Amino acid sequence: MEKSVADLLEISHLYGKNNEFVIGGGGNTSWKDENFLFVKASGTQLGSLTEQGLIKLNRHSLDELFSGSFPENSYQRDQMIIAGLMKSCIDNERNLRPSVETPLHHLIRYKYVIHTHPTRLNAMLCSVDCKEVIKKNFPGDVLYVEYIDPGYVLFKKLESEISEYRKKFSKDPSIILVQNHGVFISADTCEEVSRLYEKCLNIVNGLNSYEFDISPIPQEEKSIEVLPAIRMLLSETGTKIIKVRQNELIKHFTADQKMAEMVSLPFTPDNIVYCKAIPLYVESLGNPAAIIEEFKLKLAQYRSDYGSAPKIILINGIGLIAADESIKMVDILLDVFEDLMKISYLSQAFGGPHFLTDEQISFIENWESENYRHNMSRGSSSGKVMNKIIIVTGAAQGFGGGIAEDLFHQGANIVIADLNESKGYALAEELNNGAKNNKAIFIKTDVSSASSVQELVRNTVSEFGGLDVFISNAGILHAGSLEDMTPEIFELMTKVNYTGYFLGAKYASAVLKTQSKYKQGYFTDIIQINSKSGLKGSKKNFAYAGGKFGGVGLTQSFALELIEYHIKVNSICPGNFFDGPLWSDPERGLFVQYLNSGKVPNAKTVDDVKRFYEKQVPAGRGCTVEDVMKAIYYVIEQEYETGQAIPVTGGQVMLS
Repeated sequence: MEKSVADLLEISHLYGKNNEFVIGGGGNTSWKDENFLFVKASGTQLGSLTEQGLIKLNRHSLDELFSGSFPENSYQRDQMIIAGLMKSCIDNERNLRPSVETPLHHLIRYKYVIHTHPTRLNAMLCSVDCKEVIKKNFPGDVLYVEYIDPGYVLFKKLESEISEYRKKFSKDPSIILVQNHGVFISADTCEEVSRLYEKCLNIVNGLNSYEFDISPIPQEEKSIEVLPAIRMLLSETGTKIIKVRQNELIKHFTADQKMAEMVSLPFTPDNIVYCKAIPLYVESLGNPAAIIEEFKLKLAQYRSDYGSAPKIILINGIGLIAADESIKMVDILLDVFEDLMKISYLSQAFGGPHFLTDEQISFIENWESENYRHNMSRGSSSGKVMNKIIIVTGAAQGFGGGIAEDLFHQGANIVIADLNESKGYALAEELNNGAKNNKAIFIKTDVSSASSVQELVRNTVSEFGGLDVFISNAGILHAGSLEDMTPEIFELMTKVNYTGYFLGAKYASAVLKTQSKYKQGYFTDIIQINSKSGLKGSKKNFAYAGGKFGGVGLTQSFALELIEYHIKVNSICPGNFFDGPLWSDPERGLFVQYLNSGKVPNAKTVDDVKRFYEKQVPAGRGCTVEDVMKAIYYVIEQEYETGQAIPVTGGQVMLS
């Protein structure tokens, strides 16, 4: 890699990983020499930009492209420019599209051009007194450009402005401030770019005494009832993921209608591209039912006015809510809109907020290039449980870990609920490293504790907006005869294996019922990972088998109670998972336990015990995660079976 390209990636990461400069796929960077331009591809992110995310263009081809004429029709013009840019690309096997602002990067003569949207600079650029503040406080060689539609129109405007600038200063502008947009800082070294950024920020910070507070505020209890309802009401076509954020800044702008109007319109194109132009505000401070009713009425009006549902909802007392098909985009929406709030708050130092006009908003809403960038930043993925929200208890390792991993790779958002923090966090991190649009989180959970399970469900709703599948997998097994089993161990196993399932069903079903109320015909699932021991007695293993037998009884009873809410309740009864830690752990695994307890006649070694149990299976092997996943996907996909205990035992247990 050339040093110049390596430096470009380094400075891209410096600003791209900082939300105070860039959010989502916004901002772009480039490096050039006389012959070639390396520019960030549209839809890629500066914070994670790689050499493969840069596009190399022939500058002589670009000169030829922009020396010609273009149609007046903006769509036809954009298509011609895009085609020309693509034709100018060199070694673009991935068919990436150059950043929409590539012409500007080509126009400016400095080697490095770093374009970002710094929050504190934008607070000035998106203010009423912007022009006067810049004229009075910034050096005379800073180029200020009033807002103009991005793309070719902005390019032509800057081409004219820079031409005049060159006549006046005999150089190119190093700092270009664009109203309601952002800043272009250019230089021949990255060190100089950083120095100029610091210079600009020092100026605006010295002029602004306002400071916002983003200290988190704990979620109110009623939000756990409100969010699943809102999620379903928004899911008219396709099920949404929603997430709430609450802090002092958000509380400030959601306190009443007047304050909400301070963030009711967009400042920049990115605000529109990601969040849509208009948020929906709910002022009610009443009970959950009153809040939901106001939202329903305003949602109907919003759809009538704008032809679609909002992506941003502001609720007095609850906070900022973002809605989209993926959690990846939801997190970006929250960051983008919170940034809008920061800009509005800080703009008070410069005469107050200056929003985009209706005409400017309309252009962005219909601009193909920005829609392309937005769609590219969304990514693409598919799977059997795409974007479903699924809790798996006992999921930090072993069978539960395998279940969580498979569900995640099939597109689900996974909550790993377990007591083992180190393994739980490690699994979540591992899954997220390869994620596209979904997300895994770990929540420390004791399934035998009502408060812990209640908190698990509450945190899941806060993170994703609801719940689609609850998989009760957590369990413990201590083998022993009547003579050996202590009351304490028996009670512990019952609390985890039996009571834990009850607690999960109790608190999960409350959320699932709410969702059913606000979206008729929407099916959800409670699934217990039971065992073949729940279908057939197990010698010297009665504590485990008894809890699992009881689990089947709970499944049948829950199923009868919950089917009217379209909640299916089923048990999956796997055979022995010989490869997991439950069986194979060298110190506490069942092979060791059964060997020590004498459960297997004449067994001298762990291998003797394993061979004994393999011979009990007509299929000749133990159960695998893959075997169980086929049953889980069947249960989720179908809509006609509930209350079933489905064996996955290789023929070891056959139903009669």
